[in-house]
Amino acid sequence: MFIIRHRYWFFSFTAIVVILSIASLVFYGLHESIDFTGGTLVDVTYPARKPSAAILEQSLNTAGFSGYSLREVGASDYDLRSSNLTDAQRNNLPAILSINGQYPANVVSLDEIGPTIGAQLRSNSITAVGLVLLCILLFIAFAFRKVSKPVSSWMYGLMAIVGLCHNVLVTCGFFALLGHLTGAQVDTLFVTAILTVLGFSVHDTIVVFDRVRENLRVNQEKGRREDFEETAGRALGQTFTRSINTSLTVLLTLLALYFLGPQSTQTFSLTLLVGIIAGTYSSIFLATPLLAEIETRRKK
Repeated sequence: MFIIRHRYWFFSFTAIVVILSIASLVFYGLHESIDFTGGTLVDVTYPARKPSAAILEQSLNTAGFSGYSLREVGASDYDLRSSNLTDAQRNNLPAILSINGQYPANVVSLDEIGPTIGAQLRSNSITAVGLVLLCILLFIAFAFRKVSKPVSSWMYGLMAIVGLCHNVLVTCGFFALLGHLTGAQVDTLFVTAILTVLGFSVHDTIVVFDRVRENLRVNQEKGRREDFEETAGRALGQTFTRSINTSLTVLLTLLALYFLGPQSTQTFSLTLLVGIIAGTYSSIFLATPLLAEIETRRKK
């Protein structure tokens, strides 16, 4: 009952975090990669020995490259994403990547993505997130259709969507700030991570809601009269340890992937880290307390 009783504290904290996230998005914006803006994708391999990322970045900077993204792929490859290349940069690319012959390099592929394709990918990504949210709303409303008292089944779905929107906003706001500070870019892998966060978060929320539904059923069978606040608080207490332990297990795995995994998966794992922390918070401290608040206001 502590969380339900002191829900206004958590509502206030949530409002502050959401406002800061929106401000970060408005003032800094997300630094989109060439997946969304168009540019050049280069796959380069080093058959003999591979230079460190710092050495290769220094060579690229000297050649006039800017706003690029460099990722290690395997033991001998690099993935370079850059804006459109000039004729001089394209012609001198093998020498630039070989660092004047010190690290012989082979350009495996060089692909240019036009702005039209980038805009289409951006539109498809937004559509995918929107469809996922709509499907979640419809599914929860259907699954809880027999629990229409005292809270409508649609409210369960709506509160789950509010929590998911919170998770997306916080994650995107964090990456807007990270992009401003470090130049981190978001790409299609970032969208994949957002969709994964949505799936994980709604699973955690449904576990709590399902416990609420079960408690309401038991109350009805036993003829027990209990305020919805007490029922919701009891459901949170019954699932709190399970939710925290599940999230901690996933977070430990993601921390290992972030610090020990390849550079190419760092953005993906960091997105999941931020999103799952936000999702665990919203499942416990936001979605169910909002249900209790709605029922309290309905009674008044």
